[in-house]
Amino acid sequence: MTHGIRTDPHTTGLNGRRGWRDTATHYALLPLRIFLGVTFLYAGLDKLTDSAFMKSGGAGSVGDTMRAARDSAAVPALVDLALKAPVAFGYGIALGELAVGIGTLLGLLGRLAALGGALISLSLWLTVSWATSPYYYGNDLAYLMAWLPLILAGAPYLSLDAAWRARRRRRLGGYP
Repeated sequence: MTHGIRTDPHTTGLNGRRGWRDTATHYALLPLRIFLGVTFLYAGLDKLTDSAFMKSGGAGSVGDTMRAARDSAAVPALVDLALKAPVAFGYGIALGELAVGIGTLLGLLGRLAALGGALISLSLWLTVSWATSPYYYGNDLAYLMAWLPLILAGAPYLSLDAAWRARRRRRLGGYP
């Protein structure tokens, strides 16, 4: 029996239908995309609607959160930079999370949205959750790792990116 390397993971059988394994492989990243998209959309909305968060000081404020994390951050200079304008930084993070969440859910510029999510997660890991011990209790590193497959794969199906690609292919007469 000869085993070859499959060069096209989205092949169909002779009858034009995929087997369950091909279908599962094709849609494997969809649950991750939905989870990260919903989570970042929720995080952005939660920050924007939390009256205590968007303040430079006080319980639950972005300013107090950053000041508390500053001395234990891997890169305190990032926290210092954000502390120059904590409310603006809070809005920046919240709007960034909204953009990443919407882009990820819609598959709109999927790789760019995933890169944005990874950068947000990286910045939070290097500042707010760096001192979490053991490290696996902090979720920002896990989010950073979760974004990597979406950076590599983008949003190849059930997405605006796929619809634009198909439209461009039709317009060009079947060429990518």
